[in-house]
Amino acid sequence: MAEKNKLDVEQDARSMVAIRIFDAPRKLVFAAWTDPKHLAQWWGPTDFTTTTHSIDIREGGVWRFVMHGPDGRDYQNRITYDEIVRPERIVYHHGGGDDVEPVQFRTTVTFEDVGGKTRLTLGAVFPSAEERDRVIREYGADKGMVQTLARLEAHIASMARKA
Repeated sequence: MAEKNKLDVEQDARSMVAIRIFDAPRKLVFAAWTDPKHLAQWWGPTDFTTTTHSIDIREGGVWRFVMHGPDGRDYQNRITYDEIVRPERIVYHHGGGDDVEPVQFRTTVTFEDVGGKTRLTLGAVFPSAEERDRVIREYGADKGMVQTLARLEAHIASMARKA
């Protein structure tokens, strides 16, 4: 895959790493990740929608949301923000508790300025290789990661047109 849109599940058996180049400044891409009005517009794989129940985007803050699948299934989610360095990095962990999907991983998202464009690297690390493989098999997480970033790209393009 070209550097513009790359998914790596081979380098580390516990990880999935996606890289995507956005034709937008880093500040705009970062805003799409940290402004609640934007998150619901692009979060999730193709044909999913997202409903936010509560969101507190700061270190220690929590985002509670439901991803609604095209088949009518609802996926309860919780993200807890561990680190936010504007506009460079977001670190969060997903899951925890019986009230959300049984999926736990830690994600680091970096935003790198590359000549007016933004290289976003999204790395998810799972507790074990078996758990990562289960999440890929049962949820299609690898495809979902690529689709989510494609939706983000379309949303950022619409944000740039409005700016």
